[in-house]
Amino acid sequence: MATTTLGFPYPASTDPPAGHTQIQSLATAVDGMPGIGSYTQTQINAFTAGEKRAGRIVWNSTTTTLQRCDGSAWADIVLGPAVSAPILVSPEERCNVSATAATGIVNVDTATSTVWLYTSNAAANWTFNFRGNSGTTLTSRLTVGDAISVVFLVTQGSTAYYPTSFTIDGTVVTPKWSGGSAPAAGNANSIDVYSFTIIKTASTPTYTVLAGAGRFA
Repeated sequence: MATTTLGFPYPASTDPPAGHTQIQSLATAVDGMPGIGSYTQTQINAFTAGEKRAGRIVWNSTTTTLQRCDGSAWADIVLGPAVSAPILVSPEERCNVSATAATGIVNVDTATSTVWLYTSNAAANWTFNFRGNSGTTLTSRLTVGDAISVVFLVTQGSTAYYPTSFTIDGTVVTPKWSGGSAPAAGNANSIDVYSFTIIKTASTPTYTVLAGAGRFA
């Protein structure tokens, strides 16, 4: 009896006349093999060693990407060739508009959008936390040398607040601010706009974050 590279039995030429049972075993095993199914990041993280076969492809519904397994880890599949210097005509970008007041930890889910607007008045100073989403880290979405830009708009009432801390996947980072100084206050009765360019510079992970702040009233 011989076996496939996945360990499934099939009859060899020297086998006794019991090959049909081995073929049936192979057919049953192949029938039970999953196709390209859709799974959340949490489900993928819970796969057993046997489910993380080299070459297996899944749709990650959390990151909305096709991923391929190398036998232990998953990597995004890039569909199509890279395009250099494309010309875009009137592109649109999705903005996540939320009737939320900035306070506490403000999670910026880059897998959802990179443009955010909180339409309720800020309620207290807050911390920006940049991530993929609740089940995905930002570092897993960026390779060294990748950059992502985020714009966050915060509505302010008569008492204004501002971000006092900045984290990526829960780890504190210190942005470099346009003009050399971080904002020390918000602007009353305005929309304060914060922009960030996050560059992954090392796999540890390490980042350079360039930030700016503006007021619209």
